[in-house]
Amino acid sequence: MNGKDIIRRVAPYLWPQAAPNIRFRVVVSLILLLLSKVVALGAPQLYGRAVDALSQRDVPDLLLGAVGLTVAYGLARMGSSGFQQLRDVVFAPVAQRAFRAVARETFEHLHGLSLRYHISRKTGALSRVIERGVKAIEFLLRFLLFSIFPLVLELLGIAIIFLQFDLWYVVILAVTIASYIWFTFGVTEWRIKLRREMNTQDTEANQRAIDSLLNFETVKYFAAESREVDRYDHSISRYGVSALKTAYSLAFLNFGQSVLISGGVIYVMVLAALGVQDGTMSVGDFVVVNAYMIQVTLPLGFLGTVYREIRQSLVDMGEMFGLLEQPKEIVDKVDAQDLRVECGQIEFRDVHFHYDSNRPILSGVNLTVGPGQTLAIVGATGAGKSSIGRLLFRFYDVTKGAILIDGQDLRDVTLNSVQKAIGVVPQDIVLFNETIGYNIAYGKDDPSQAEIIAAAKQACLHDFIVKLPDGYDTTVGERGLKLSGGEKQRVGIARTLLKNPPILLLDEATSALDAGTENDIQVTLQGAAKERTVIVIAHRLSTIADADHILVLHDGQVCEYGTHNQLVAAGGRYSMLWQRQTAEKSA
Repeated sequence: MNGKDIIRRVAPYLWPQAAPNIRFRVVVSLILLLLSKVVALGAPQLYGRAVDALSQRDVPDLLLGAVGLTVAYGLARMGSSGFQQLRDVVFAPVAQRAFRAVARETFEHLHGLSLRYHISRKTGALSRVIERGVKAIEFLLRFLLFSIFPLVLELLGIAIIFLQFDLWYVVILAVTIASYIWFTFGVTEWRIKLRREMNTQDTEANQRAIDSLLNFETVKYFAAESREVDRYDHSISRYGVSALKTAYSLAFLNFGQSVLISGGVIYVMVLAALGVQDGTMSVGDFVVVNAYMIQVTLPLGFLGTVYREIRQSLVDMGEMFGLLEQPKEIVDKVDAQDLRVECGQIEFRDVHFHYDSNRPILSGVNLTVGPGQTLAIVGATGAGKSSIGRLLFRFYDVTKGAILIDGQDLRDVTLNSVQKAIGVVPQDIVLFNETIGYNIAYGKDDPSQAEIIAAAKQACLHDFIVKLPDGYDTTVGERGLKLSGGEKQRVGIARTLLKNPPILLLDEATSALDAGTENDIQVTLQGAAKERTVIVIAHRLSTIADADHILVLHDGQVCEYGTHNQLVAAGGRYSMLWQRQTAEKSA
């Protein structure tokens, strides 16, 4: 995405059609900007006239005039600054609104992308891209509008004023500005490549740090602290090399800019001094020329920084808008209606699925789960059990075939309604770094405390919570690391029970529980299953012996189907697994 495309994307945030108050603020900001520049261009004239008044001491009236002009000059400087500050105050809500709108749009879009995308991307890198991108929005809006545009106006105004003295002043000014811009833009383009390299190293170092800290326990298990520190130090070292290149190039740029600006000032001031000597200019005119050159050099010196930052902002925003350009794999049809769950019957019709076309996961799966029934799915690792759950929840769409709930193809209904209708308790429960009460309450919009406690009691968690020092206000840590695996699993069960969905998907939902707690939870889940359609993905066959039907997967295909007793009597794959687990339990 090039600079023009990025600016085209940003423009609607600066001039939103649905927010006339924001457009009004932009107009007022521009008016204040113009007033500020008009006053700023008039101030040196007052200063020059005051100098002329003071230099003509043989005329006594002019001393009072000089004082008045000096006061007027001071007031003009104050007025210019005041208009600038008022402009910033008026424009601040515009920038903040744009900042918030872009951040929200990006965050919402990321949540709309497929599980496939998030599995392949690094969370730390994504957070860095978003952070830099949304900050760049505010900077770009402010400096495009209040640095580049006013600088052009100021330069044009000074050029017109210099024409009153001599055309050569304008020529020198134009050559100085042109050479300065040529040098600044050329060197900055070279530095942009260095900054991109530095950003890449910064993102890598940040990602490695986050990844290492998220896997704190794993690092400890393998006594790999020094290894992780070395990896992080290696990334920081590479970042340091890039940062040094950037710093050295900045010194070169600043020195070159100083040489060009100083050269232009010297030429103009020498020309003005010659004018005073030959009597074509007054001392006041000399002072005016000097004041205007200083007034030019200050924003020109800042132009280098602004241009660098604008180019870097365009790079950062380009990365962020690149995220927004990522297509959503799972999208609603234009005429999609909400899923209506009346009975809760689930049907897989000749379902084929693959993550990679060279590696099929499911091949011709057919299954039906009647209303209020429980279907258990078992099979070896990699047989495709979890993929069935992900397809049902519509993390992915089937490659071939169809999945229906009460006769409605999931691809024909809204994604949000499907996900509201299905409650999932995964094997690996991930919690927010919030309170335990917040994590349970996540299952429902704005639940009452009584509902939260009831769900916790159903999940055999309430007694544990009330013994904690802060009770339901106890924080669970990053990804729930302050809780044991069994405690996290019970929180996951509690929030799903609070959601109260018509369809339940239990993926090894009790695998981290001890035998006593597992029995209690099984009773709870069996009670919850009486009025729901349930799919259970299980490894321990003892937990699904009472299921209405059991489906055995092997290499992505259904190899056995029936009740527990039927499958044991058949002497097939399920029977072998049952006998093996029974023997292990009795040993």
